[in-house]
Amino acid sequence: MDEEIQETELRKRVKYHVQRDVLDELSVDKVAEKSDFKIPLKDKFKDAVRCTGPKFKSCFFSVIPLLSWLPQYPLRENIVGDLISGISVGIMHLPQGMAYALLAAVPPVFGLYSSFYPILIYFIFGTSKHISVGTYAVMSVMIGSVTERMAPDSDFMLPGNDTNSTIIDTFSRDAERVKIAATVTFLSGIFQLLLGLVRFGFVVTYLSEPLVRAYTTAAAIHVIVSQLKYTFGINSNRYSGPLSLIYTILEICSLLGETNIGTLVVSIVTIVGLVIAKELSALAAKKIPIPIPVELIAIIIATVASWQIDLKTKYKVEVVGEIPSGLQAPVLPAFSLLGSMIGDAFALAVVGYGIAISLGRIFALKYAYKVDSNQELIALGLSNSVGGTFQCFAISCSMSRSMVQVSTGGKSQVAGAVSAVVILVILLKIGELFEELPKAVLAAIIYVNLHGMMKQFGDICSLWKTNKVDMVVWVMTLILTLLLNPDLGLAASIAFSILTVVFRTQLPKYSLLGQVPGTDIYKPVEDYNQVKQIPGLVIFRSSATLYFANAEMYTDALYEKTGVDVAKLLSHKKKLEAKRLRKEKKAAKKAKKEAKKRAKEAASHAYKHQVMTHCSELSEISEDELDFSDVEANGNVHELSVKKQINVFTVEAGSGPDTDSALPEAIILDLSPVNFLDTVGVKTLRNIYKDYGEAGVEVYLCGCQRGVIESMEKGDFFNEKVTKSILFSSVHDAVLYCQEGNNKEAMPGTHF
Repeated sequence: MDEEIQETELRKRVKYHVQRDVLDELSVDKVAEKSDFKIPLKDKFKDAVRCTGPKFKSCFFSVIPLLSWLPQYPLRENIVGDLISGISVGIMHLPQGMAYALLAAVPPVFGLYSSFYPILIYFIFGTSKHISVGTYAVMSVMIGSVTERMAPDSDFMLPGNDTNSTIIDTFSRDAERVKIAATVTFLSGIFQLLLGLVRFGFVVTYLSEPLVRAYTTAAAIHVIVSQLKYTFGINSNRYSGPLSLIYTILEICSLLGETNIGTLVVSIVTIVGLVIAKELSALAAKKIPIPIPVELIAIIIATVASWQIDLKTKYKVEVVGEIPSGLQAPVLPAFSLLGSMIGDAFALAVVGYGIAISLGRIFALKYAYKVDSNQELIALGLSNSVGGTFQCFAISCSMSRSMVQVSTGGKSQVAGAVSAVVILVILLKIGELFEELPKAVLAAIIYVNLHGMMKQFGDICSLWKTNKVDMVVWVMTLILTLLLNPDLGLAASIAFSILTVVFRTQLPKYSLLGQVPGTDIYKPVEDYNQVKQIPGLVIFRSSATLYFANAEMYTDALYEKTGVDVAKLLSHKKKLEAKRLRKEKKAAKKAKKEAKKRAKEAASHAYKHQVMTHCSELSEISEDELDFSDVEANGNVHELSVKKQINVFTVEAGSGPDTDSALPEAIILDLSPVNFLDTVGVKTLRNIYKDYGEAGVEVYLCGCQRGVIESMEKGDFFNEKVTKSILFSSVHDAVLYCQEGNNKEAMPGTHF
């Protein structure tokens, strides 16, 4: 704490003084010698396709990372930790692989296949040293929704022994579901591979952390609901599509009267035993360096108990069944099914990659190495596409297995290869020993492993305190995924998340900036007590970029903040101008009429005077005897030209809704937050400059990035009258220029 105070005091004592000319954009271009050099697109393409020796070597080793890190593998330092870690993770693969196969609605042995082939592929092509790829609950439940939608139980009904009874042809059903799972896995791998080859790894940036955590929480709820039938020993249908979760819960509730008591007891005992064992294992973790394989012990005990008690026969408890030994030969996917599962496959590709890269980056940051996002796409794509030909279902990485791999000393991909060897041994020799394992035990293992995801509900409270928009994204992702299923829920959640970004740009914070006394720093006046606006100047800033979605609001906010609605002001001035012209015309017409009348009177008076003078000379006719009525009536006199000066009508203070006296001398638009301008944004700036200019207010722009200036150039913002001299690099440059009375010639002599 004392060091922080000393550092703060030291920064306060550091002072600097800068003396330079006030620079507009043209001056900056001249002083900094702006370069207009751009590499032609043709040259860029040639450079991209040019193949040199070093470039080929670098590309080759980046595609197959194993060849670059394995020759440099520190055997003595890492081998022991990787062996222990690999064996520990391999033991975890056994119960998790079999359990997650139930989620995918395929026989348990295919979960073991999915824990073997993809791991070997990732060992060769992956770049993360610490994640454990393999079966994952969220991916498995997404696979299960596809397999049960395309191969429902109703398609495999056979007539039973009784007249009105039917039975399910489980052999044909499982074979069809395995084919569907392998095909959708193959297609998702192709999607990942293509995205990786076109360097599309950045797609994961659209999966924010709140979205991913809410999505996995909702998927965990789907997983739990899908396993309830194994817990209660009931035979319920599995629905797909929107609201399938609600339909499943309602059907399970209606079938609770048919609960198999033996299955329920096995489930409760297993859950309680696993929870207690995991708590004891966590307490013993400080003293025992190797984690206790709780799940493995549970399935061994459950298998032995099931075999000894004969749960399958006596209590009708459903067991795993036949687990064939050995490996499966590769099989081509069912290409005829590809068209009906494109959306599901793409969702699997995005979700699997998003989870893997998120966890991989966490470990990479912690242990100071780099994970190549595009290469991870290629590695996962090859794992899924090759795995699909060996009848595996889609894989990703597991947080629980990855944490065990790290905590037991795993330091490289070798640990993953060792775990694959453990699974191979199980497939060849040990797998058939678990044929009597109750499925309720596997469901219990899934429940206990998902308790970490249920803790993510705590995110709502933490996000409420830190960022309410992220909290809304979290809640909406949860609701959409629960209601629409994981595949449609993901698409809807991403769309909603992107909409929140759009809404944030539509509702930015608009501020008037003032100067921090004695500095060249400008801050919002509403946020600081000592920051004051500069008299005669309005400095306006928006916290978001300027484009078609918020252009109108930008203009309205500027009018509101400045207190001057230029559109109304100009409209009012036009009305006043028209009124002034009408009054001038009327006054001129009246003046002309009065001048004509006075001319007549003057002519008549002159004629009378002339006649009287002549008569007085003759002394024969008196004035009373003369008749001037004809002269006054006919007006036969010369018109006199009379000019009348008309007073010009001006707008005085208080004559309209926005007065000249309230207008600022200049407006400075701080565009430093603006990172791009579309055509609507350019047009908005042009209209602001024009309208305020007509009202007699100068407009200046500052903090424009190069891309923004280029957009203004392409949008014909500049012309002979509007040049780059209205652009300034900083707010302070624009302020100093305005304070010099808008005199460009004085600009070079102005310093700060």
